[in-house]
Amino acid sequence: MTAINVKTITYEQLAKVIDHSLLRPELTSQEVIEGCQLAARYHVATVCVKPCHVRLAAEQLKDSDVLVSTVVGFPHGSSVTEIKVAEAQRAMDDGAVELDMVLNIGELRSGNDEYVYQDIKAVCDAAHARGVKVKVILENAYLTDEEKVRACQLAEKAGADWVKTSTGFAPGGAILDDLRLMRRSVSEKVQIKAAGGVRTLDALLAVIEAGVTRCGATATAKILDDFKARQAGEQTSTGEVKIGGEY
Repeated sequence: MTAINVKTITYEQLAKVIDHSLLRPELTSQEVIEGCQLAARYHVATVCVKPCHVRLAAEQLKDSDVLVSTVVGFPHGSSVTEIKVAEAQRAMDDGAVELDMVLNIGELRSGNDEYVYQDIKAVCDAAHARGVKVKVILENAYLTDEEKVRACQLAEKAGADWVKTSTGFAPGGAILDDLRLMRRSVSEKVQIKAAGGVRTLDALLAVIEAGVTRCGATATAKILDDFKARQAGEQTSTGEVKIGGEY
């Protein structure tokens, strides 16, 4: 496998790994607008906004190459399935084309695999009927490795397009070992998303090398400015990679 570094990946490829996260509960509408403008300038994959801001983000980004994503059952995954489906439908009505849903963590830990499967499948079926993709958040900080593997397999069986490490609001975020485990636990048709604590270019390159195709980030400008600077020969890597934690 080719090593992932500033010589082996283009700016466009790197930018399109990033879902620029605008999920903090205190964000104002103006801050969301500014976040969308930043995302458009840097040509990232999506902005991931709270459900109440989907319509605003869609309006802001309508003339850009940046898509709108949002969250379902966030951040605990404990809404009943019918509410998750209704939330998904409203988000799609408002302009979301990718949905990051939280699986039911407690039901997974209880061993109620059929419930977890049906919960994910209901959202995936609703989304796929409208051409919308689904990322299933496992919230790995609360799970054993066996539970992570089961969650990945249930998500794939239910039709997930991605499995995702975390919400960014649990005690831990993206961990390289978890990403490698997730990559091994699903087929190639399911992608991997990292979220939580990926705040540097080195960390982003490391998760991509572990198999990630999408990553939630708030430090988008810092990461991509660093990439451009390094490509221009103005800066070199510091070496140590640290990831994990909250957004």
